[in-house]
Amino acid sequence: MNNHESLFFAGIDWGRSSHQVCVVDHEGSVIGEKNFTHSGGGLLEMTQWMRKISDSEAYDIAVAIEVNHGPVVESLCEQGFMVYSINPKQLDRFRDRFCVSGAKDDRKDALVLASTLRTDRSHFRRIELQDSNVIILREFNRTREELVSERIRCVNRLRALLWRYYPQFGELLGSAVRPWHLELWELMPCPCAAKRKRVSTVQKLLRRNRVRRIDAKEALRILRGKKIELSEATVQSCIEHIRTIIERMKVVDRQLKQTQDSIRRVIETMNSKLRTEGEGPTDIEILRSIPGVGTVVLATLIAEAWSLVRRRDFAALRCLGGVAPVTRQSGKTKLVIKRRAVCRSLSAAFHVLGGIAVKHDPVSRTKYEELRGKGHGYCRSVRTVCDRLLFVARVILEKGELFDKEFNKPLRDTA
Repeated sequence: MNNHESLFFAGIDWGRSSHQVCVVDHEGSVIGEKNFTHSGGGLLEMTQWMRKISDSEAYDIAVAIEVNHGPVVESLCEQGFMVYSINPKQLDRFRDRFCVSGAKDDRKDALVLASTLRTDRSHFRRIELQDSNVIILREFNRTREELVSERIRCVNRLRALLWRYYPQFGELLGSAVRPWHLELWELMPCPCAAKRKRVSTVQKLLRRNRVRRIDAKEALRILRGKKIELSEATVQSCIEHIRTIIERMKVVDRQLKQTQDSIRRVIETMNSKLRTEGEGPTDIEILRSIPGVGTVVLATLIAEAWSLVRRRDFAALRCLGGVAPVTRQSGKTKLVIKRRAVCRSLSAAFHVLGGIAVKHDPVSRTKYEELRGKGHGYCRSVRTVCDRLLFVARVILEKGELFDKEFNKPLRDTA
């Protein structure tokens, strides 16, 4: 979109309770400033005011704002405004054009946003309305992340309390806390209870939960180990505390399972919709065929960067996911460092993608070992492996083909 005399530019300095708006014309002259409350009526009044003061329709007004999501952005996009977002750190640099003293207020920020959009629109990112399924999937995926974090906190508290009075059970937990562990603790919440239980009782519990890595005799041997001599009050207080933690964990586990099922349903709905649009494998099926791309990685990729995948803009995807490094060079000094300004969810998903690919893809494993041999750390090597997989993803998406592990096999056999 090129600047045109009929276009107007608005800057919105958004806030929790109110939003400051400034509108400028194509020459940069301010034609209006006003503050609006954050409410349904306030946002409607804001859009009507921008149309009225510029005597233009929504599609002739470009709006700049510091965020790329939220009710203000969605409301503007729904009404047809051209909305652009910019990183607050970038805006801070543009602010120096207008005032080098470091002074800052809402009116000035709104003016800086509007004026900078008029002159430097290439530094802003155009925000477009997203598919409803992507919006739903993003919310489910972020809910899953919150539930996983909450479960980790509960597990850490559980381990701390067991270490305090029942270290034998902590030894039985191992590296992960499963639902059968919680059921077993409820059966034997203290060392004294473990001494009173029969092997057959524990065996039924393990069989019901299909646990094969340990048998009932071994479990009871561990739990009946020498206990720590503590007062009865300490033991009972720990038991009551653990009961509340286990109740929360059961709720979290149930909600986590429901959320994961919902994520799968939304992905399948999107895949079915894409399948009707053309022949051959869909983008989702192609991504799913790549080593390391499971449900979690796929859901995060779709939720956080689906528009980039559909546009095949993998340069932006590398930056958003933290795979592309940052180079700082001045004179004879050159430093390549990890990118920090990233989408954390996507960056974590790419880390999982690279780590799993190293285990299951021979080519990725070879690349990883080569990097480790050069002295690179684990995370650095995994990012490079993921970077290669993103390049492969771009190629096979453009060709419309599934990932083929044996792609180079005919060449190797010929050689």
